[in-house]
Amino acid sequence: QVQLVESGGGLVQAGGSLRLSCAASGRVFSNYAMGWFRQAPGKEREFVAALAWGGISSRYAHSVKGRFTISGTNARNTVYLQMNSLKPEDTAVYYCAARLYPTVTIKTHDYDYWGQGTQVTVSS
Repeated sequence: QVQLVESGGGLVQAGGSLRLSCAASGRVFSNYAMGWFRQAPGKEREFVAALAWGGISSRYAHSVKGRFTISGTNARNTVYLQMNSLKPEDTAVYYCAARLYPTVTIKTHDYDYWGQGTQVTVSS
């Protein structure tokens, strides 16, 4: 069993930055891929970024490329999402997800474990 716990969300003004963290426990994450997704009110959950452990590959949604950076520390089983130049349209609940394969994917159904989410609100 895998447990994922997100933290770091909050309220920030447009142009500001936040760093989300996702702490994973329960299994060794040497061959996993980790992803961040978000869901705004009334909208479907959407892909934000993903990283294969070992830094083999990463992928970003077009809307966040150049502003967000996903990174991870395998030793600590933690994945981060550094979010810079935040915009009001980035407001959403952000979810961390783990995939039992070392390849990145943007599809929600490809991920096996999910955290409870952390709220990010960007004011204009």
